[in-house]
Amino acid sequence: MTKTASFLNRLAGLTASVGIRGWMSTLDYRGYFFDRSVDPIYPSNYPRIYVFWHEYILVPLYLRGNCNLTMLLSKHRDADVLDRLAYHMGFECVRGSTYNGATSALMELARRGRQMHLTITPDGPRGPRRTLAQGAVFLASRLQLPIVPFGMGVQNPWRAKSWDRFAIPRPMSRVRAFVGPEVWIPRGLDRDELELRRQGVERLLNSLTTAAEDWAEHGGDVPGSVDAWRQGRILGAAGEAARLELPPPDTGASATVSLQSATGDLDAGSASKLAG
Repeated sequence: MTKTASFLNRLAGLTASVGIRGWMSTLDYRGYFFDRSVDPIYPSNYPRIYVFWHEYILVPLYLRGNCNLTMLLSKHRDADVLDRLAYHMGFECVRGSTYNGATSALMELARRGRQMHLTITPDGPRGPRRTLAQGAVFLASRLQLPIVPFGMGVQNPWRAKSWDRFAIPRPMSRVRAFVGPEVWIPRGLDRDELELRRQGVERLLNSLTTAAEDWAEHGGDVPGSVDAWRQGRILGAAGEAARLELPPPDTGASATVSLQSATGDLDAGSASKLAG
């Protein structure tokens, strides 16, 4: 890469980060956590691997910067600006993919996964759309880190004519999310067993995404859901302490009924079984 191209990418990343912060700040965010402790804004005793579809990458970029997260990005030059954007939004990045630099990327993710959370868009960088590549499952098994599936939906977004139909939220629209429970992948699986686990995580992530899209499109409330704020929005020790003391989601009958209508009888237990 020439110095001119590098400078332009840095400038574009900085400019995009300013614009995205302003644009995304107009949206209404709400989510349901099957386990509130998996939110990376909270302290954790171990890292996790967060997976979400490539088309919705703007949402976690805006909401969860500065949360000790490393993001896997393609080595393709199209991701150069995204690399700088992620940096300005508070993420560290590792470059590589199934097609280019896979081994070195996995080794670097393994090194960072000792102390940092990892984020992977498992259908990127070339698709097929909403088809989960095996890398995240292999990494979870090898490192013994749990996968947390993050299903998102945006109300009537503009869609790019790209392989992933990239979602561009309209100002003042709703963003909704179902964040699944931790999914642990056993160590030492053979290729067929890894494929079964891959299919399970893919099913779970697609179920959560479909439910979140329906929630975003039609509105309403899911009992036990919470407003989602960008990391750093609440400042000061008192504000952070109050944030950490928020009650867990309602696990009573009303929440179960609402989740059944939204996700097809999906609760924390059945979600784990679906992924297994």
